[in-house]
Amino acid sequence: MPRSFTIKVPCSSANIGPGFDVVGLALSIWLELRVRVDETVSGVPQNCEITYEGEGAKDLPREADSNLITRTALYVLKCHDIRSFPATTFVHIINPIPLGRGLGSSGAAVVAGVMLANAVGQFGLSKERMMDYCLMIERHPDNVTAAMMGGFVGSYLRELDPIDMERKEIPLSEVLPEPAGGLDTGLRPPEPPYGIGHHIKFGWAKEVKAIAIIPNFELSTANSRSVLPKMYSAKDMIFNLQRLAVLTTALTRSPPDADLIYQAMQDKVHQPYRKTLIPGLTEILASVTPKSHPGLLGICLSGAGPTILALATHNFDTIAAEILARFSKEGVECAWKVLEPAYNGAEYIE
Repeated sequence: MPRSFTIKVPCSSANIGPGFDVVGLALSIWLELRVRVDETVSGVPQNCEITYEGEGAKDLPREADSNLITRTALYVLKCHDIRSFPATTFVHIINPIPLGRGLGSSGAAVVAGVMLANAVGQFGLSKERMMDYCLMIERHPDNVTAAMMGGFVGSYLRELDPIDMERKEIPLSEVLPEPAGGLDTGLRPPEPPYGIGHHIKFGWAKEVKAIAIIPNFELSTANSRSVLPKMYSAKDMIFNLQRLAVLTTALTRSPPDADLIYQAMQDKVHQPYRKTLIPGLTEILASVTPKSHPGLLGICLSGAGPTILALATHNFDTIAAEILARFSKEGVECAWKVLEPAYNGAEYIE
């Protein structure tokens, strides 16, 4: 008999100011896969047929060995000596996560792909073990850890053998929409070691919501990283470390201390260097404060940008209006949403 299931993966915001490549927050925009596995159907390439709606529907590939979600799933299957989907799998992708906006679209795709392989292969992998596969593909743990585990998380990676990481069988996540990696060389891909990444889930004050201001242009992670320096001064690193140490506890306290959080969300490691890529970034990040806009707790670039994330307890419309007006002066149109933490992370629903 055919079987059906759904996989849901939240978007995520990385860095949250000072926590560059360290902290991530899962948020309530959900990538959804509606999957039907039917052993009575044959003749489909890779035994997988993809349909797609939502963000990127016009541009993203429908071939199983090109689409990042199914390419990731094929990598996991091949690690288990399965060369294609084990039965004809129909995958309907519903994606409301904007692409290339700093909301973890590629991280969500990788998590969804690993969970898809686990489900169709019936491997019974835990979330912790599935994270190892995710981290072979996306080497920045902040987004994928938040998307898989949910909530507000801090994470770090162990070092891996560079020779293993260069293998062509491993998909690459930072080159959307073009496929890269995940090639079928006939060889079994390197299976990830156990415990590549480690994480801790922080608390989160129930009053705190996230306002996402989403500009209408894309900014790739690769381009956004290309403007960062190779080395930093001790002064700037200490600046970020001091604030990160405060922020991860300050956001758990109820009621939140707006002045404390606002200062703790300042950054000198990535945001100052990305101002050339995002019109008006410096002015926008300074445009709202807890004093000028009550309810605001802090403001930062979401991930690699260009989305702006403002944490707040109330007054969402007024805060968003000010940031939208600043972007408008730069000729940039934006959408905006009020989001809540996705505490449980990725979900498999039978």
